[in-house]
Amino acid sequence: MTALTEPVAPQNPGWFYRAEAWLDDKGKGAWIAAMVLGFIFFWPIGLAFLAYMIWSKRMFSKSCSRRKSWQSHMSTMKPSGNSAFDAYKSDTLARLEREQQDFEAFLHRLREAKDKAEFDEFMNDRARENHEEPDKGEPA
Repeated sequence: MTALTEPVAPQNPGWFYRAEAWLDDKGKGAWIAAMVLGFIFFWPIGLAFLAYMIWSKRMFSKSCSRRKSWQSHMSTMKPSGNSAFDAYKSDTLARLEREQQDFEAFLHRLREAKDKAEFDEFMNDRARENHEEPDKGEPA
C-alpha cells in the first residue's frame, strides 16, 4: 500500500468501523452532534468523541468524508480498460492542466499590470504634489 491509495475496508467491518463510516457520510455536523449527545448523556463518551475527532483530524478538516474524495480522485486515475477512452481521458486531462496553467499565468500578468498601474498612479500623484508644494509656499 502506498501513501496515495485509499484505505481498504475490512471484510467484516465491526460496529466501530460502520459507525465511523456512517458519521463520515453524514458530515462534520453529525460528528459534532454525536459529541454533544455524548456529553449530555455521559460526559466521558463526549470527551472520547472530542479526543477522537482531534486525533483523526476530523475537527479541523473541511470534509469528514476523506474516503469519498480519495475514491473519486483515484477513479479518475485508474485505467478503464478501453484504450481509446484512456487516451482521450489523458489528452483531456493534459489539456485542462495546460489551460489551468495558462489561466494562472494570465492572472499573474493581470495582477502585475494592475500593481504597476497603481504604482505609476501613486508616483504621478506624488510628483504632482511635489510640484504644487513650492507654488503654495511662495509669498503672494
